[in-house]
Amino acid sequence: MGTHTAPRSEDLINELQVAPSADLESRAAVQARVDDILRPVGAMARFDEVAVWIAGWQRSTQPTVETPTAIIFAADHGVTAEGVSAYPAEVTGAMLAAFDASKASISALAAAAGAAVRAIDVGVGHPTGNLRIEPAMSAERFALAFNTGREAVTELDTDLLIVGEMGIGNTTAAAAVSAAILGPDASPFVGRGTGVDDDALANKAAVVSDAIARIAGVTDPLEILREVGGAELAAMAGALFEARLRSIPVLLDGYIATSPALVLHAIDPRLIDNCWAGHCSAEPGHRVVLDHLGRDPLLTLDMRLGEASGAMAAVPLVKMACALVTDVATFAEWFGQGE
Repeated sequence: MGTHTAPRSEDLINELQVAPSADLESRAAVQARVDDILRPVGAMARFDEVAVWIAGWQRSTQPTVETPTAIIFAADHGVTAEGVSAYPAEVTGAMLAAFDASKASISALAAAAGAAVRAIDVGVGHPTGNLRIEPAMSAERFALAFNTGREAVTELDTDLLIVGEMGIGNTTAAAAVSAAILGPDASPFVGRGTGVDDDALANKAAVVSDAIARIAGVTDPLEILREVGGAELAAMAGALFEARLRSIPVLLDGYIATSPALVLHAIDPRLIDNCWAGHCSAEPGHRVVLDHLGRDPLLTLDMRLGEASGAMAAVPLVKMACALVTDVATFAEWFGQGE
């Protein structure tokens, strides 16, 4: 994967053709066990669905989560010049330092969930273009970010991946990407992000509307991501793509992290077959996107932090789901033990 080779939708589809789908035999074996498990039928239905999903992508009849990992990509956005955030752009760099020092919210959540966290700088101190009036990224920068995401996944040894982000202004980018793909009206996709007031919210909606008007006629999902996304969104798209090729199950985080999944889905829905929604955030556009993707989140707690936190909160549930099909006897095992 050349670092400066811009990804094309047809290239992704070609790579997908030789990538494995979920292992149907493993799924069927775990489903058969679920059907005879020592509890009333359907009593833990959502948990069982998750376990079967994990089994298929782990390609194992003994699904388990032992090495969950979150990758957080951080970058700055030129669109912050439009006053779309309640916080200054400098916060992105400060949070990246907090990730590295294990002093951020995701650090505490990951420690409780038994997960690892890796933070990767893909543009802190080097903001993208102001997506309202110009492309967010050149083709070269977009390619570099996308392939950085891919390479990050190739370096991991994980059985459950979470892809997260940090970047002041990136709910605006996520809204622009989502509206450009699902719009045309920007209003359902624009929320308060870091907690902006009513005037700033109206301004943010105008910024997103101007951005999608600027790229009217652009239909290629990757080109939409390059034009109105951000470096960390491009990196997340690359990471999600590589995880799909490697049959790694993925828990999707919030609105910003789900918008790259929307991009891949728009190219070919099979590109996110390995993804489950960890949670639904308080951002109104997140529910719209999840509904379009057909993903029912494990948690709905009105979180809106980002940095992989919502999906990380769901990791213990996935661990429990696996235990509920591997550590519980079936009726045949339990009642037949005396034979």
